[in-house]
Amino acid sequence: MIEKSDLDGLELLGDGESFREELCRLIETVPMFGDLAHAEVQTLARYIRAYEAKKGTEIFREGAKGQFMCIVLSGRVDIFKETLEREKKKVATVRPGKSLGEMSLLDELPYSATALASEDSQLLMLTKMNFERFTEEQPLLCNMLLRQIARLMSLRLRQTTGILLDYLSHDS
Repeated sequence: MIEKSDLDGLELLGDGESFREELCRLIETVPMFGDLAHAEVQTLARYIRAYEAKKGTEIFREGAKGQFMCIVLSGRVDIFKETLEREKKKVATVRPGKSLGEMSLLDELPYSATALASEDSQLLMLTKMNFERFTEEQPLLCNMLLRQIARLMSLRLRQTTGILLDYLSHDS
């Protein structure tokens, strides 16, 4: 269960039936969901919430228990890793349409990095609890989401392998 303290600095953009169509519109802007029919987007909207994170807001911290994944709708989120000397190094910037936190949602391990809003940002959030409900209640739609996440993680691994190869080539 997500504690209120896990969402400090995040403001819910809206909820309930009055916000449902706006939430669907926001979901439809995300490339990951581009193949979904409107009825499928409406179903997915029952499990996702939209939040605003002001510049400087910590979305999640490296080492904390993974509770949710996010998709950036607007703004930017910087990703930091802590070095052995406890220094934070920026390793990536997540821009609109891209996700973060999906590894912890799937493997239930702590977040592998810290995410900070580098400017005011809007985020779609799928919590662990809602992901589990989604898996049980909408297995076909959830399968589509899992395939998209697997493709994304595969692409990131390929990019990281290329960067590592470049690094190792310069080292020799």
